[in-house]
Amino acid sequence: MLRDYQPTDAEAIVQVALSAFAQFEQHYSDWPLFTANVAKMPLLAKTGEIIVAEDGGQIVGAVAYVGAQAPKPAFFEPSWPIIRMLVVDPCARGKGIGRQLTEECLRRAKRDQSPAIALHTTQIMTVAESMYLRMGFVRIGEAPDILGVPYGVYVKSLG
Repeated sequence: MLRDYQPTDAEAIVQVALSAFAQFEQHYSDWPLFTANVAKMPLLAKTGEIIVAEDGGQIVGAVAYVGAQAPKPAFFEPSWPIIRMLVVDPCARGKGIGRQLTEECLRRAKRDQSPAIALHTTQIMTVAESMYLRMGFVRIGEAPDILGVPYGVYVKSLG
């Protein structure tokens, strides 16, 4: 079940995010800094809409949809809405939760009449990257490395 984020969800989504990224620890040059930034996920509610996935009353995933006019990193076209911090608890993977969260972001971008939506990810996140490519996202360029890990910018046309 998907629903909108509530402030009382903050601790649970931080735990899901930290669990989701744990497998990538060896790739980042400063893991404590990376996890400190991941733990800021609830702050995305100030500039975007966080969507939460629940299964059996437990939060098992979340994503932030940041609308077209909201502040975003400079490597994105300012008029594009973006998907940030898609996370799924490792215990809940393989159930299509990441795809459902991404599809909800696409619905919100269409609701906002956006011609495209963007995100950035890295090739080390093979499951996420292949899902985005299957869903029609196209890699259009590079994003700045994050603590030694290369990232790319991906866009999906909604036209």
